[in-house]
Amino acid sequence: MRQSFQIQMPSQTSTPHSLAHVAVLSEVAQLRDALQTVGLSLVPHPVLVVIGGASYFEPEQNHQIQQLFREAIAPIAQRYQTCVVDGGTDSGVMRLMGNARSHIQGTFPLIGVAPLSLVEFPDKPNEHPESSPLEPNHTHFLLTPGNSWGDESHWLAKVASELSGTTPSVAILLNGGNVTWRDALENLRAGQTVIVIDGTGRAADEIAAGLRGEGTDSRVADLIAAGRIEAIPLQDALQQLTTRLEKAFRSLSHSN
Repeated sequence: MRQSFQIQMPSQTSTPHSLAHVAVLSEVAQLRDALQTVGLSLVPHPVLVVIGGASYFEPEQNHQIQQLFREAIAPIAQRYQTCVVDGGTDSGVMRLMGNARSHIQGTFPLIGVAPLSLVEFPDKPNEHPESSPLEPNHTHFLLTPGNSWGDESHWLAKVASELSGTTPSVAILLNGGNVTWRDALENLRAGQTVIVIDGTGRAADEIAAGLRGEGTDSRVADLIAAGRIEAIPLQDALQQLTTRLEKAFRSLSHSN
């Protein structure tokens, strides 16, 4: 497969189909060149990383979580033109991020990082039993080696670090399973701050409980030891996350 190319993404509205830039990676040493090849500047940008559940949100949470993406995460990404990095597939938090960008007619880069062997291109079925289609509102995809979900975790954190440089970089964690634990640890080790949205279920709630000293999952200790991890409750997340992200990114705009 070619190292870089464009794909036409299906439109979910009356607007024309959009083109997404794709780079296929085989080793980390290629990353900087790949970012430039697909049109992503290496001049440091603020970065938001979205990690967490690809599914399994409880129905009663859906409205609050959708509101969080549409009224906090996407508008802040637009205001500060942050690069948003996630897993890129059409499910869970990645679908919510793509839909939110479309909803506000955002222009910020939305970059999906996923194993090449597990993604499904438009009109090209993937026979792998765990494959997933690419989310249609993303602007870029960086496709990595690996045959299992989670093999991309190190790459996702590395992409965020390369794009952010010395500028603020924040990861937001909602819900999630085993891969989310790995994503959180990789992002912390790469220097990102991780904000956990407590009340979104599964990994997010277990991590938040551990941060309060109430949990029993030994993996929390590794996250705490890596530092820069905090939790905010879902019921207050719209205001608290907005405030937290504004504080992180406002200093950047003041310095320009």
